[in-house]
Amino acid sequence: MKDFGWMVLTNATCTCRCKGVLGLLLVAGWAGPSGWCSGAAPAAACHPERILVMPRPGVSIHSLNAFHAACGRQVLRTYPGLGSLQLVGLRKADRSGSAQAYSGQQLSEALAAYRASGLVAWAEPDYLARAAAVLPNDPYFQNGTQWWLNNYGQNGGVPDADLDAPEAWDVRRSAAAVVVAIVDSGLRSTHEDLAANLWRNPRDGTPGFNALTGRHDPWDDNGHGTHLAGIIGAVADNSRGIAGLAWQVQLMPCKFLDASGNGYYSDAIACIEFARTNGAHILNLSWTGTEFSLALSNALRAAQADGLLIVAAAGNDSANTDRLPVYPACFALNNLVAVAASTRTDEVWASSNYGAASVHLFAPGAAIYSTSASSDAAYQNRNGTSMAAAMATGALTLLRQHLPQAPASDLIAHLLWAVDQRPVFIGKCRSGGRLNVRKALDRPGLALRPSSAGCQARVTGPSGHAYVLSVSSNLSSWTPLLTNTTGPTGEWVFEDRAAVGVPIRFYRAVPGP
Repeated sequence: MKDFGWMVLTNATCTCRCKGVLGLLLVAGWAGPSGWCSGAAPAAACHPERILVMPRPGVSIHSLNAFHAACGRQVLRTYPGLGSLQLVGLRKADRSGSAQAYSGQQLSEALAAYRASGLVAWAEPDYLARAAAVLPNDPYFQNGTQWWLNNYGQNGGVPDADLDAPEAWDVRRSAAAVVVAIVDSGLRSTHEDLAANLWRNPRDGTPGFNALTGRHDPWDDNGHGTHLAGIIGAVADNSRGIAGLAWQVQLMPCKFLDASGNGYYSDAIACIEFARTNGAHILNLSWTGTEFSLALSNALRAAQADGLLIVAAAGNDSANTDRLPVYPACFALNNLVAVAASTRTDEVWASSNYGAASVHLFAPGAAIYSTSASSDAAYQNRNGTSMAAAMATGALTLLRQHLPQAPASDLIAHLLWAVDQRPVFIGKCRSGGRLNVRKALDRPGLALRPSSAGCQARVTGPSGHAYVLSVSSNLSSWTPLLTNTTGPTGEWVFEDRAAVGVPIRFYRAVPGP
């Protein structure tokens, strides 16, 4: 499993190394003007032309106002109940009378001038605050039907037995550059919640491929593929139906299953080849066969060689696939993830297959309400590891957009690192957990600097997100130091007094509960 990132303090000198989530970034740490050694700690967003200043006790407000006037600034708001705290506008007029915009450097210089004036106790930017979670206006998300996105205990569910989608959407909700091939029964291309996210062939504008006809007319006469498509990428925040995990994505339907839901490997291979040669980044394979096939294996190895991610359903036979393998889920490919199904109570869905070695993780797969092929405005419930696989596909779609240069195997490793482990899943899959999209996407920044009292660690991330800061002496055993939530500035700072006199100490920050 890969770490989110670690910093090391050696001999009281902040010698930092940034280790990216996927091991893709490894650079020497740097110490900025503030003395921080940083691990991708982003600058906090703030208003470019306003600051907050606190008058120093004993200083005349008239003196401070005279300073404002001399600098061409004005007090926009005063907070009498907070020690006469002032919101100061930095814009000033030039000789023509027009207001001049401030640059980031000028903002820093203005703050420095106020801090050096002796007139204020402190001065700080007017930081930007954001809602802690992004909530789309789709009716079935809003009324709690889509429990897997945000489970607060509705309809007998267990709170937080979900994907933490609103928190994930704080980080990434669109994947417009990612092409997801749904190799299945086709797709209702005119559906109100899917049409806008449909892939189109740049050569002729057709929407996909139908291996049963040999033409580019993958119309869904079964409904299975349309249901999967909604889970992955139904258009979100359009006041209609449901929200997909990826609000924007390119859905490429490749049909090989007939109206009864049956199909042959040869047609599946034709679909996989179409997807591989037409720009797909991810294959969703929500179907199973009991027979090992060299032809199917070779088709997926060709996809592996081209860097495609493959997501496969574990199957719905209540069986241990370590003993009774199904395919494609049980092919030994490092770009393939096999997914079993969980419930709204974080239990194993009764009919789900499982396997400590052959299944990678669980994802919600019971009572999943998604798009239906029966009409352009229809929706329906379905159960199965097919739906669970689509959840993982949606997560990898966002992750692929977020980290476009990452190899498929690294994205999968990261997805498995980020699961919510539960006793019921341990021994049933490799990761011992259920998919958590927020943890997969939310990578906190970590910066360190030595202090007289030990070491200060600054954790940064989206406002309102919880992170855990841990420490280690060997990079294998980690001790939590603090779990805290970022405020409006998107950061919090912890002083590790136990670092005094310690020759080597590693730090990491990961998403919290």
